[in-house]
Amino acid sequence: MAGEKFYITTAIDYVNQKPHLGTAYEKIGADCMARYKRLRGFDTYFLMGTDEHSTNVEKEAVKRGLEPKKYCDEMSERFQSTWKKLEISYDDFIRTTEGRHLAAVLDLFKKIDDNGYIYKGKYEGIYCESCEEFLNEKDLVDGLCPVHRIEPKVIKEENYFFSLSLFEKPLLEHIEKHPDFVQPKIRAHEVINVIRGGLDDVSISRVGKKWGITLPSDEGHVVYVWFDALINYISALGFGGDDTRLFERYWPADVHVVGKDITRFHCIIWPAMLMAADVQLPRQVYAHGFVSLEGEKMSKTRGNVIDPEKMAEAFGADGLRYLLMREVPFDKDGDISVESLVTRYNSDLANELGNLFSRTLAMISKYFGGELSGVMVPNESQLKRELEEAITQYYGDMDRMAFSRAITGYWSIIQRANRYIEEKRPWDLARDESKRDELASVMAELVMVLRSSGVILFPFMPVKMADMLTQLGVGKPDMELLPFDSMEVSGIAPARPLFPRIDSIPDNLA
Repeated sequence: MAGEKFYITTAIDYVNQKPHLGTAYEKIGADCMARYKRLRGFDTYFLMGTDEHSTNVEKEAVKRGLEPKKYCDEMSERFQSTWKKLEISYDDFIRTTEGRHLAAVLDLFKKIDDNGYIYKGKYEGIYCESCEEFLNEKDLVDGLCPVHRIEPKVIKEENYFFSLSLFEKPLLEHIEKHPDFVQPKIRAHEVINVIRGGLDDVSISRVGKKWGITLPSDEGHVVYVWFDALINYISALGFGGDDTRLFERYWPADVHVVGKDITRFHCIIWPAMLMAADVQLPRQVYAHGFVSLEGEKMSKTRGNVIDPEKMAEAFGADGLRYLLMREVPFDKDGDISVESLVTRYNSDLANELGNLFSRTLAMISKYFGGELSGVMVPNESQLKRELEEAITQYYGDMDRMAFSRAITGYWSIIQRANRYIEEKRPWDLARDESKRDELASVMAELVMVLRSSGVILFPFMPVKMADMLTQLGVGKPDMELLPFDSMEVSGIAPARPLFPRIDSIPDNLA
């Protein structure tokens, strides 16, 4: 495991609107996975980025009186600032206006063309400008785009096409041979049904556009935004450039984390592009569900989009990360409300984890002067056995990106430790000098749980758990040390509060 590579990516974000809670949910989930893999000893590379060659981006720039590149510079900086405030630990941030991306797009285009899978032809069809996607009549609902509820335009132009139809059988064979290629399973079934329903060749250029990557062989055309955007996963690694060491080290991607609405691009068009260019396919595409607010999908038109930075101000970045991963299973759609998040924050973080931490440190400080030296957790400890079982279950859930299950499964240990305090009544043991060793053993078991919790929950709450581990005498999170059953604790003082209670809905979210 040590040294084994793990390459994880998220979808790159359109910069025609600012970050919102739905995109934050995806990035936080991917970051939890990246942090977990690092803790397990994997050589992890985590990529995020912005998608900038878009007609919608160009329109938004014009609306604001800016050149498209200047607008993209400002918006890309805004996205990166937001992700840093949410403690997203990406290793690289790719922009599709970068030179390294241009080189990769042109190189992959040429490879596909040289292999005979690109041709020029006339296109007449319907196009949703908001999706920036060509649609079929069967896709429409009452004549409207099913996503944006607007009437698509009829477009007639001469474009370059990718022979996607030739890859129906190879794609089905790949999915059959690699059953984990599309996750969760429900998304795999959807993708298979689309392929079996027949694939049409897809237009991969637009004529008469200036904002985009121009084809050297035909300067009247720019590369279609989706064909361009998908290539970011390899352009960031140096594909098509002079230095391909990162590509050789990390490709294929171990998982592309995307929303369930873009599986067609990532599970059909992207792997077909790679097949056509003789490039290895990613190992997995994980399509997460959506977050809704009080039963409604968040959107600008509904006016119910929540700013993740405001949420982080209210709950703390770590609190928000925990709440989203706890409340919304990553493989399903989930609904939240501000009220439910406040309730969960107070119940889990302030009362259960925060209370366990503060009580334990206060007792060690009071009864042992902040020192626990040479104390071993008894092998027959029931709490230790339950902890070890919970850790094993946690590993399995995290490997499947079942973040909510990983949290709730492990949380039973925190609740058990709180009950353990009431069962053992350390305050009574402290009155009897003959029970000094038993009291030390109880404290050691509680520290064992807290130290283990600091590591287990670190992917979700990196700042708070690092603080907790520091106060518990652990320098940095290390899964090799789980379950921390040998105690050398010194300098323990009453705890600094980790999660102050929230007694009312924050003003900025009310």
